[in-house]
Amino acid sequence: MKIEVKNLSKKFKKVIVVKDINITFKSGNIYGIIGRNGSGKSVFLKMLCAFYIPTTGTILQDGYDYIKNNEFPISTRALIEGPDFIPDLSGLENLKLLASIQNKIGEKEILETLKQVNLYEEKDKKYSEYSLGMKQKLGIAQVLMEDPQVMILDEPFNGIEDSSVKDIKKILKDLKKKDKIIIMTSHIKEDIEELSDVIYKFDGGSLKLKDAE
Repeated sequence: MKIEVKNLSKKFKKVIVVKDINITFKSGNIYGIIGRNGSGKSVFLKMLCAFYIPTTGTILQDGYDYIKNNEFPISTRALIEGPDFIPDLSGLENLKLLASIQNKIGEKEILETLKQVNLYEEKDKKYSEYSLGMKQKLGIAQVLMEDPQVMILDEPFNGIEDSSVKDIKKILKDLKKKDKIIIMTSHIKEDIEELSDVIYKFDGGSLKLKDAE
């Protein structure tokens, strides 16, 4: 798969948040994006998911414009600006509800994913009772469980204990070998450098190769 971002900009009222981005993401790579809060990262990621409509420019997945056709990219899953689930449902119930939208997987696959992210023992606990790290794990499980082609992870390791971070990093490295596109942000330099094949920096709404500074 290939995601082509062409002349992409986003303006809210008179403020330009994302400015003329041209970039191509290709299967089999992990792309790291760094940048301070308010630099435009989250807005850019949301446009990749068709949550925001660009002011100008296009985003094509294998030549198809999901935004123009008012569709969500069906093979994209994302965790952006922290997870958000139904408080009174358990972790497992929340994932089953999400999985029912496309009916691509059943409870077996969901449970297997919860084991992968070390959340299986807490699967029946209400989401409202989850710690920050547990919420993050559930958000990551939501991204992984349907085996999408494109995975977007915004600060995925926030609040997660070191042993689980190590396990999730291994999962991401293995998924890269299966020709996935993984786009992630992190404020932890070591995480980005360890995982990323290419690193970009967001600054003032523009996206540039980090090495090109």
